[in-house]
Amino acid sequence: MTNRFLDLAAAGICGLRPYQPGKPIAELEREYGVTDIVKLASNENPLGPGPRALAAIAVASGDLARYPDANGYELKNALAARHGVTPDCVTLGNGSNDVLVLLAEVFLRPGLGAVYSRHAFAVYALAVQAAGATHLVADALPVEDEQPFGHDLDAMAALVGPETRMVFIANPNNPTGTWLEAGALEGFIGALPEHLVVVIDEAYSEYVRESDYPETTRWLARYPNLVVTRTFSKAFGLAGLRMGYAVSSPEIADLLNRVRQPFNTNSLAQAAALAALGDEAHLARSVEINAAGLQRVGQACAALGLGVVPSVGNFLLVDMGTEAALLYEALLREAVIVRPVGNYGLPNHLRISIGTPAENDRLIAALNKVLGT
Repeated sequence: MTNRFLDLAAAGICGLRPYQPGKPIAELEREYGVTDIVKLASNENPLGPGPRALAAIAVASGDLARYPDANGYELKNALAARHGVTPDCVTLGNGSNDVLVLLAEVFLRPGLGAVYSRHAFAVYALAVQAAGATHLVADALPVEDEQPFGHDLDAMAALVGPETRMVFIANPNNPTGTWLEAGALEGFIGALPEHLVVVIDEAYSEYVRESDYPETTRWLARYPNLVVTRTFSKAFGLAGLRMGYAVSSPEIADLLNRVRQPFNTNSLAQAAALAALGDEAHLARSVEINAAGLQRVGQACAALGLGVVPSVGNFLLVDMGTEAALLYEALLREAVIVRPVGNYGLPNHLRISIGTPAENDRLIAALNKVLGT
């Protein structure tokens, strides 16, 4: 259908295609008539929220007639203490996705450009496009590298010019699960011009166990152009409440708060996130179950002759050896939802989130069936 209002829209909006999330369970039930569905498509924590977060939600639900704290005072103070910064360095968002879009809104416009990797999170491209800025897409590392399809920092640096205003780096990267160690990442940031805002997206950082994974929020004093984004949607199990945040210099946070929508984070999300920060036992259990699941699913996929990209997130990128769309459909008919990533330039791959042990077993059984093994 032709959109009769297309000519009235901003130029950057006209070419956008909406973000495609993982297929919801209810949608699969309607379309295929299947039940007892396992969803391993959206990198959610299969354990869900911890007991402290659930208790905080119950308490906060008694005051829903009131607007939330627009400044998120208690949560911002807790996050500031966690990262060793002052509260004026913290910006709350409706998920970290919200903060990424705010950054593009503040710093990008037509005539300016942003650098990101070819197989990085799809929202970077959407945010750049919406701002009318220029896409500067760096080639990723080759498949034979230790970090297949990961960020090639040299290729990214080569794209930086006078009109470049932003660089997006996901660490770990979605959908590949690859990551950057501290020395290489800091060397890259330190060599960039000061007029360029460097965004490090750490949505999956809580899952990482590598000893040289960087704590980038400790670098803010050295690099005032650095912004670190995080979320409660993954390891903390609060995806349905949409709570994320950025840690930056107070000057960048001030600009973000000028365009941030009033009450962009709701009362339940603020209360649950604050409680989740104090529930170290639930976080540790989530990380342990994920580590075991990564190993179990990775070994099972390798035993089936599939290519598995090493991951430090809560998902695996798996090379199916052929165009993955038909296998994705076959898994849907087995009531297992995974994520095709052809839109990331990886048509032969599926991204598989790690579930509970029982969910992982269901996935492995379904893979064996659809692959005819």
